[in-house]
Amino acid sequence: MKALFAYRLPTLLALSLTLSACAIGPDYQRPQLQAPTQFKQIEGWTQAKPGDALERGNWWQLYGDTELNTLAERLNISNQNLAASEAQYRQARALVRGARAAFYPSLSSSAGATRSSQGSGSSSTTTSTGGISNSYDLSLNAAWELDIWGKLRRSLESSRAGVEASAADLAALKLSLQAELVQNYLQLRVLDDQQRLLDATVAAYARSLKLTQNQYNAGIVPKSDVSQALTQLKSTQAQAIDLKWQRAQLEHAIAVLIGVPPSELSIAVREKLPVLPEIPVALPSQLLERRPDVAAAERRVIAANANIGVAEAAWYPDLTISASGGYRGSSFADWFDLPNRFWSLGPQLALTLFDGGARSAELERTEAAYDQTVAQYRQSVLDSFREVEDYLVQLRVLQQEAVVQQEALDAARESLRLIENQYRAGTVDFNSVVNVQATALNNERSNLSLLGSRLTASVQLIAALGGGWQQQQWLEESPNAVNQPAPGTVDTAAP
Repeated sequence: MKALFAYRLPTLLALSLTLSACAIGPDYQRPQLQAPTQFKQIEGWTQAKPGDALERGNWWQLYGDTELNTLAERLNISNQNLAASEAQYRQARALVRGARAAFYPSLSSSAGATRSSQGSGSSSTTTSTGGISNSYDLSLNAAWELDIWGKLRRSLESSRAGVEASAADLAALKLSLQAELVQNYLQLRVLDDQQRLLDATVAAYARSLKLTQNQYNAGIVPKSDVSQALTQLKSTQAQAIDLKWQRAQLEHAIAVLIGVPPSELSIAVREKLPVLPEIPVALPSQLLERRPDVAAAERRVIAANANIGVAEAAWYPDLTISASGGYRGSSFADWFDLPNRFWSLGPQLALTLFDGGARSAELERTEAAYDQTVAQYRQSVLDSFREVEDYLVQLRVLQQEAVVQQEALDAARESLRLIENQYRAGTVDFNSVVNVQATALNNERSNLSLLGSRLTASVQLIAALGGGWQQQQWLEESPNAVNQPAPGTVDTAAP
């Protein structure tokens, strides 16, 4: 009998490996999408050259600011939310290695000593005598579940898709934090320019107040002109002071983003503003490969698809080959004697005959979960298209607005120059000067605010385009054990 089993075992293994070339459940196919051939708002948008300006990953370098580059690198290293997401990614990667371990046989051993006795006594029918006996056991056990129906491979496929989704989530968070940092920094620099404008305006208004006081002392103008000049000066000084807390909050936000307490970061005021870059716009089809959130959504579809195969495999029997052997004796002296040796070897088929509909319910749940992830994936794609269209039209309109605003600013400056000359000549009252000065200042601040809006919109467009993220960026950093198929199996991981 033992010889017959030894003869049949290679045949059984060959059959199981042949069957394992197929896996129960549907193979993954990317859900159908209605992707446009081009963006609606791309008309009139000038694409920058070269077209691979965002491929390097350090997309913030497009703004030409060395301090911004340094802060972004510090964020990549020290941001705590990023560190937490990276740890979550490593957890998902460990789950893949755990899923791969199911393909290998499990081996365990045990050793024990037992001392027992049976009591003595008598009754009307029986008489027994007691004694103490010792028993010593040493055994080695092995078990190997053959993946005939592909349940383990589908589980591994799901885990692989999960770690890829986690990698994409990490990249999406990194891109979001980078965009937040760049926006805060650019707004801080715009506030610095507004501060310089208000400080220069305060100095000009102080000179105007001095001139008005001199004219009042000479009896040329009424005292009301002095009051108006003083009111205008103090109001502008208050506006200049108000900018300080706004700048401080932006500086504090940047400090937290790079992982340091706000008290440890000071960003010096600088006169030069970052440049507004020309942004190369990817085609809609390229957008699906560039955006990490879209990639993460698709990886979850892959995982949900593989889980359907796991649920379907539950309807088929599991084949396990188990073996055990060891020694058992009543004393150490004869423990390893041949009569005390024992062993067993054999296959086992396990099939659930009735479970009250649990397997049907699980299969229905996995199919519904797949439909959910497909809908979420399609919604992510639609949202990505909308965001790009939004920021494209916003940048185009802001660019047109900037041209008109600059014309208004030039006219306000010329009007201010003329009215100040007329006031010095005594042909207009000071109230006319105040009105023109207020108009000129408002136009100056509007021009800077518009520049800030354009800089912010450019960051948002870059983030909507996926920044410099590449689909394989994080996967290439994963250990080879995560991406290689298990021994003796067919790799059914989705492309």
